[in-house]
Amino acid sequence: RQYDITDTRNPVMTGQIFFGGSVQEGGPVTVTKDKELSIQPGVRYAKGKRIEGAPQMLQLSLDGKRLYVTTSLFSPWDKQFYPEMCNKGSMMFIIDVDTKNGGMQLNNDFMVDFGAEPGGPVLAHEIRYPGGDCTSDIYVADMEKKSKM
Repeated sequence: RQYDITDTRNPVMTGQIFFGGSVQEGGPVTVTKDKELSIQPGVRYAKGKRIEGAPQMLQLSLDGKRLYVTTSLFSPWDKQFYPEMCNKGSMMFIIDVDTKNGGMQLNNDFMVDFGAEPGGPVLAHEIRYPGGDCTSDIYVADMEKKSKM
């Protein structure tokens, strides 16, 4: 979910996206009351493959326009909650974020299928992009200089 927090006492939801997870239609959880969710989210596919697992590890690009997402959290939990993902491998996606008008959309041109990795399937957890497009990676911007201090 994406919220406009201009008025911090009254956040307004401006977008949401669902894919995978336990609350999707036909899953083990039924949503009975959620004022911001009118229907149970449907099953989603990316490049012809059913999305198993759910968005777990998130990295926001520095400009706030891309949210990088992997579907594996912690392999013992993945085995319990998403056994099919463990058999098929996790995935990585980009969610395009509209920072002006609100709204999020799965980027259909980008999907990494870790089930296709050599020796796979693989459960990819957190993705790092050294040199930094993501908020958690900004510490590496001057790593060469910092390492000499």
